Amino acid sequence: MQRIPPNQHVTANFPVLHFGRVPEFDRRTWDFRAEGLVENPVRLTYDEFLALGRTEDISDFHCVTGWSRLDMRWEGVLFRDIAKLVKPKNNAGFATIVCDGEYTTSLPLNELMEPDVLFAYNYEGKPLEPVHGGPLRLVVPKKYAYKSAKWVRKVVFTEEQEPGFWEQRGYSNSADPWKEERYSY
Repeated sequence: MQRIPPNQHVTANFPVLHFGRVPEFDRRTWDFRAEGLVENPVRLTYDEFLALGRTEDISDFHCVTGWSRLDMRWEGVLFRDIAKLVKPKNNAGFATIVCDGEYTTSLPLNELMEPDVLFAYNYEGKPLEPVHGGPLRLVVPKKYAYKSAKWVRKVVFTEEQEPGFWEQRGYSNSADPWKEERYSY
């Protein structure tokens, strides 16, 4: 099976790309919330989030700008474990990921429930650096990296898909690197 999507090139680096400034992280005041169309909304401190079941996953990462990095080792909490905790209601079909810096993205729940989608707080065995999305980043390996939102603070379970930051600016909502769904037309 081919590992590199069309018109991508492999890099050994982990380039830093984001819009705006890197937010400050204060462990004492940081929180993670999961709410919306759920039975059990939660608010977790950073330490409470770290105490959740930890998963390690090795996956490839594809940026919409054309680079791919192979075999990236992430550690964190599976999205499906957060969903089990909050129990989405039957009419919840999507989740909007809300981040520091007013960044958002939205994905269908069936895609977020894949076994390789996680909220990562470690990368290559070390805490995830702020420039790469630390303290918490969503990792969605089957999508372009703008769906792997940095600086995650909240998940809102919704009935309809909401256009995110880049999707409002012309990027594809489906973001499939194998189909080169970079932009909406």
